[in-house]
Amino acid sequence: YWQAGPLLVPAPPIPGLIFNARTQVPLAKDKVRHAGEPLAVVIAESRYIAEDALEDIVVELEALPVIVDIEAALKTGTTPVHDDLGTNVASHARQFKGDYRSAAAKAALVLRRRFHYEHGISSPIETRGVVAQWDARGRQMTIWDTTQAPVFVRNGLAAILGLGERQVRVIAPFVGGGFGPKIMMFYPEEVTLPWIAMRLNRPIKWIEDRFEHFFATTHERGQIHDAEIALDREGRILGVKDVFFHDTGAYNPYGLTVPLNSQCTLLGPYVIPAYDSTFTAVFTNLPIVTPYRGAGRQHGVFVIERLLDLAAHALGIDPIEIRRRNLIPPDAFPYKNEIIYQDFQPLEYDSGNYAPVLDKALAAIGYEAFVRHEQPSMRAQGRCVGIGVACYVEGTGIGPYEGAKVQVQTNGKVSVATGVGTQGQGHFTSFAQIVADELGVDVRDIDIVTGDTDQFYWGAGTFASRGAVVAGNAVSAASQAVRKKALKLAAEAFECSEADLVVADGKVSITGIPEKFIRLGELAQRANPMRGAVTPGTEPGLESTQYFGPAKGATSNGVHAAIIEVDPDTFELKILKYVVVHDCGTVINPLILEGQIHGGVAQGIGNAFFEKLSFDEQGQLQNASLADYLLPTALDVPRMELDHTVTPSPLNPLGVKGAGEAGAIPVGAVFVQAIEDALGLKDKKVELNEVPLSPSRLFELIGGRGT
Repeated sequence: YWQAGPLLVPAPPIPGLIFNARTQVPLAKDKVRHAGEPLAVVIAESRYIAEDALEDIVVELEALPVIVDIEAALKTGTTPVHDDLGTNVASHARQFKGDYRSAAAKAALVLRRRFHYEHGISSPIETRGVVAQWDARGRQMTIWDTTQAPVFVRNGLAAILGLGERQVRVIAPFVGGGFGPKIMMFYPEEVTLPWIAMRLNRPIKWIEDRFEHFFATTHERGQIHDAEIALDREGRILGVKDVFFHDTGAYNPYGLTVPLNSQCTLLGPYVIPAYDSTFTAVFTNLPIVTPYRGAGRQHGVFVIERLLDLAAHALGIDPIEIRRRNLIPPDAFPYKNEIIYQDFQPLEYDSGNYAPVLDKALAAIGYEAFVRHEQPSMRAQGRCVGIGVACYVEGTGIGPYEGAKVQVQTNGKVSVATGVGTQGQGHFTSFAQIVADELGVDVRDIDIVTGDTDQFYWGAGTFASRGAVVAGNAVSAASQAVRKKALKLAAEAFECSEADLVVADGKVSITGIPEKFIRLGELAQRANPMRGAVTPGTEPGLESTQYFGPAKGATSNGVHAAIIEVDPDTFELKILKYVVVHDCGTVINPLILEGQIHGGVAQGIGNAFFEKLSFDEQGQLQNASLADYLLPTALDVPRMELDHTVTPSPLNPLGVKGAGEAGAIPVGAVFVQAIEDALGLKDKKVELNEVPLSPSRLFELIGGRGT
């Protein structure tokens, strides 16, 4: 077993897996393992007093050796972050299919490179916060928490506090952005505040400020990959080998998710007959690393897309053509990749048709016209312009399950409750649309409740691009069950067949006789009679609770393309055009989908150019301020051209796939390729194999002017 927060779940079935679970305690005990780990709590009647009181706390610490480099952490004799382990290996896993050694032996080209991906933070509009209120008389604990997984938090806190699950209510209110770090189970504040509230019998509040966010909320991204690719003379992939290190920080509360995602997502939309991947997750004295929008997928996509760029140049093949030659054909689905994914199931692509997605992206970016005419003309004017294209596959919609309760009230309005939390994903609109389609009611007459454990008891949470896939299908199933009940009740009232009825405009009417109808509210009233007999085996009320649990995750895919211009003197970058073509199966709401992609691309741009956490040799963060840690602004994020193709997923009735992380995943790979093209770096034998690439970092790598 391995531990994820307060939960124990079966270990993934990977032969030879090493996993050393180490989770933090609410307040550091005996040893502080990273700067920012909480040591003590100050309780005051205002934040101002509490902040002042912090100055009166004197902490005496004995300096210990510090580990900030993930490779140095594994050297013999290095002080372990966790003394009882005797090693800084948090986990180690090798997964493979085929025989890479044989593939490399017969290859026309074997290309090896090292790739770096740096740390970043999530920077949501609203940071984390916890409010806890204890009712001593009723013995009820109510917690308002910015968590993405209110049910998990409820269950874990009940066990920790010695309460029954029904004694704990967790409410995850609307907050501005989750992005993954808000799902971690548990943060110290989520445990400490309820514990204090029980002892003081007073409400306790903690709201993270922007400075605290740099330390108190988990990070993501830091990896080093040593990868190689074997190809034949036509550029077809024979095999890929990847050995990488993943910085998990001081603890690993989220288990293997990020490195497993990197390991699996590297395969992309390509036929890779032989694959050999080994990762080592490493404990360091840096803040904890957990999933953040993309959750390890960026790393894998960056590696395979860079390998293909470099291989195309070495073989003299167009970078688009080398990708096209390796795409999985549409008749190969479901496509088995054999290795184990983050849901501990063998990785299998359920559906897809990759070539049309690539073709649409090339047409939208104007690839041929740019390469043949526009780029040469602009270069003749002294401008450094380049184009980048990257493909990706995104695993989405994993289990275990979600549920929903749909109830028609006697006034005709419909209430819907589900266990997922909402952090800006548009759940209220999407779920209301699903209900409206099934029950024939106006979306304005549908009331949605998410993330309140008293309103809906079971669920997993909002993560892994699974809200529409898993919760959406539960909402659909519950709505269909309510529709079926309504038709049955109406058929009995009209003494006709259910096949002769139509549900629309909040009522059930007889086909062809619209004036003969019963409103849904009246049917709800009839389903809950105050007098008379009820047929045995029937349920009162016009409502239903249903659950949906997919056997495995659905796989979205897409292509990003960008045209950029680089100033050869300052290395400042301007995005001239950005295109995304995406396939996430059935689209519920196009505007919400576009908003998700817009936000993801914005975060991807930050990840590619601006956002890098800088630590000194003592593990102290040097740029814990938005004056020093730069985020992309509206001036940096371009207008985007978006398009879609649709290959419905066969794994769920709605045919939907997730899209929450698609915008963020391939951006780094796109822009590194475009920068290389703009500055003509391949001809200068200069490669860009890391992100982020700030103007100053570009200057260091290139060593002077770009032209």
